[in-house]
Amino acid sequence: MKDNVEDLHGILDKTIQFLYYDLELLAKVIEFFPFPIQIFSSDGTSRLINRAALEMICIKSVETHVNIYNVFKDPVVRSLGYTERVRQVLTGKTVEIVDFNAPYKELLRYYDVRDEDIDTIRSDIYCFPIKNASGEVEYFAAVFIIKEIYIGKEEISKGKQYIENHWLEPFDAGKIAKAACLSKSHFTKLFKKHTGITPHEYYINIKINKLKEKLLDSNLSIAEAFASCNIDYNGYYARIFRRKTGMSPSAFRKNSKENST
Repeated sequence: MKDNVEDLHGILDKTIQFLYYDLELLAKVIEFFPFPIQIFSSDGTSRLINRAALEMICIKSVETHVNIYNVFKDPVVRSLGYTERVRQVLTGKTVEIVDFNAPYKELLRYYDVRDEDIDTIRSDIYCFPIKNASGEVEYFAAVFIIKEIYIGKEEISKGKQYIENHWLEPFDAGKIAKAACLSKSHFTKLFKKHTGITPHEYYINIKINKLKEKLLDSNLSIAEAFASCNIDYNGYYARIFRRKTGMSPSAFRKNSKENST
């Protein structure tokens, strides 16, 4: 990957030097580069951006970004501690930032981007100095190597599957998050974002739905229906059942029998 980036740097550098005084033509050329690219002036203001970069960041339009966005004033870059690192490109160095994780909700908060179902964009960023004829850094290019656009739906599905397969067991947020390969806090936050409820609420709903099924079995007493779901008849879940259904377990059974006849 590093060799490929260095090759890209060489190609980009030659292209920019050749078209240095014709930014309009340069914009048309970098439009065809497969990697997201931005060109910044030395004060950090975006001067050019190609289609790949627009699509990656989900920027609504060139007009709301170019000549407006400034990387040195970017609160996301600043909060992640990379502002001074990027500034090093002005000394003539090539700056490499590995695993830049941009939380998408922060992009929505600060920039004119589309509200996409994205959690995090993870990329490596390579900043290359662009020097004028006098050897001064007048512009710099930022090339993004996208590693992952993290949506989170796959992890949510893994968490749901774990809960559905282990609903008879006591609720364990740590084990569920581990099954989804996420930290407990991150998984809980992501689960609520995508489903509207917490993992514990999802677990409770499954338990109550299973209990409803068991209560419809006339061969089981109400206590046995609860026991088959690993629930204490006189405990917490009896109150939860009443709250969710609006009736006691015995009333639910009676009502279900009357409606089926």
